[in-house]
Amino acid sequence: MSPRRVTLAYGITGLEIDVPDDATVVRPAHHPAVADEIAAVRGALDRPVEGPPLRDLVPAGARVAIAVCDATRPQPRRPMLAAIAQVLDGIVPPQNVTVLIATGTHTPSSEAQRREMLGDDLLATWRVVDHDARDETSLREVGWIDGVRVWLNREWLDADVRITTGFVEPHFFAGFSGGPKMVAPGLAALETVLELHSPPRIADPRATFGVVDGNPVHDPVRAIAAATDVTFAVDVLIDSDHHITHAFGGPILAMHDAACRMARQVAMQPVSGPFDIVVTTNSGYPLDRNLYQTVKGIAAGATVVADGGVILCAAECRDGLPDGGHYARLLRSASTIEAVANEILAADRTIPDGWQVQVQARAQARARVLLHSSLASADVRAAHLEPIDDIGSALGALLEEQPGARVCVLPEGPQTIPYLAAKG
Repeated sequence: MSPRRVTLAYGITGLEIDVPDDATVVRPAHHPAVADEIAAVRGALDRPVEGPPLRDLVPAGARVAIAVCDATRPQPRRPMLAAIAQVLDGIVPPQNVTVLIATGTHTPSSEAQRREMLGDDLLATWRVVDHDARDETSLREVGWIDGVRVWLNREWLDADVRITTGFVEPHFFAGFSGGPKMVAPGLAALETVLELHSPPRIADPRATFGVVDGNPVHDPVRAIAAATDVTFAVDVLIDSDHHITHAFGGPILAMHDAACRMARQVAMQPVSGPFDIVVTTNSGYPLDRNLYQTVKGIAAGATVVADGGVILCAAECRDGLPDGGHYARLLRSASTIEAVANEILAADRTIPDGWQVQVQARAQARARVLLHSSLASADVRAAHLEPIDDIGSALGALLEEQPGARVCVLPEGPQTIPYLAAKG
């Protein structure tokens, strides 16, 4: 059967491979990017899903804190913040606005990353601060919420007006990104994040893509956001080029519900599976900047791979695993991924980054995982994955071994989550 060419999201440039003509290629439902991104976000600020517009919620001279995603997320921060700046203009002086980069437990942003994310004009106008989950002086205890002891960023809590900004896509254990996740884990203390990512929560089958109600990770995240008085929230949906297709504003839970409903239609596609071979990515740069983040793309492939099948993942990983973090140390702590996962489950406390290893181990319990990346082969093997130099050649070799194998391709990785259609 003749092949067809598919472009995989890989780094900045992409990667072309040939796949069988009868392969199932799963992409998001097409929605065109908006013509004017700032105007689209401004519309969400002025005409929220419910409640008053943002302008009516900002007192003159208020101290404003705005949460944005960190450098591992392709959030279109500049148009989103430009629209907010239009609303604040004439009401709040620039020195009263602080942009908080909601890092969760990730590393702080570099100066180059800040310029890339926010632009020189905004950096010269508003104060920008990286959240630090380990700096006790920058945190304040809120109390117990839904079984979780909560500390949050002090500057966030002390602001008169608190605005979250984000983008919504299916999340591999929190259901969906954006919305309440910008508060916790985004602006939470390490101890709070560790409880939200505890091994029992991650191991629960409801902690997966697209599940919100009853999800043991998402439920407390939503409760924390509801209990800590977010003034206004704005989320967007984006296309494969990271341009805005939809914008939603309003009270954080109502806004996020509306955004999730649309994201489910756009980014979750039924397939008739399972598949013997799944080709996946981590949606290209910046999402595939390291192996830690790439677990999301592997998890997306695992949703429809057959037991004993193969996942081929293409992710650049320009920043390594990254080295020096808990994830890299955990992977190197035992000879197999199963042994590492068992150590995490047996520990008497949540180990930082252990949740990523749990998800990786769950995928590898179902299928072999082969990785094409810029990582050294030794580093890929140390992560308990199989390195491959050329993903097209590896796919061809597998098809020679398994004539007639069913193949699924996720060119944009976790930006489209396939699921097995119910048999009627």
